[in-house]
Amino acid sequence: MIKMYLVRHGETVDNVNQTLQGQTDGRLNDNGVRMAHEVARRMAHEPIDAFISSDLGRCVHTCRIIAEPHGKPVVETPLLRERDWGSFTGRFIPDLKGMEWPDDIETTEQMYGRGEQFLAWIRRHYDGQTLLVVGHGIINRVLLSIVSGKPMHEIEKMKNAEVRMLDV
Repeated sequence: MIKMYLVRHGETVDNVNQTLQGQTDGRLNDNGVRMAHEVARRMAHEPIDAFISSDLGRCVHTCRIIAEPHGKPVVETPLLRERDWGSFTGRFIPDLKGMEWPDDIETTEQMYGRGEQFLAWIRRHYDGQTLLVVGHGIINRVLLSIVSGKPMHEIEKMKNAEVRMLDV
């Protein structure tokens, strides 16, 4: 069994501007940095064995802030990246409502595949440990869906810097 604190990255410039970030690095804004420091303060005395993050900048930055009081490194993985939005990446989200999705967007099945690969990887390498994992809105919902057995549309969207606890 693995105890996992699942965290969504702090608020970014693009979150505020309603720009679809996808697999771009993104950048935490001042509020996002403050959010990450608040999570770090709340989690400072929790026994955490390892810190794992998406390899995209907004997650790595968030995770490093949270890991700092523990003096532990952050392990980065592309398995936790946000959905690849293809040609929708960088677009203003409200403009996309009702548009037909292009073929270059990562499918839900592909995202579930990455989620399953991530869970298999942590089971192999971190069995019996407590992890803090920083990901993105959609991939986190995929992980929550897989672990709970509920369809993704039934999983409540995570807010920036929200923490949820899972037993994997």
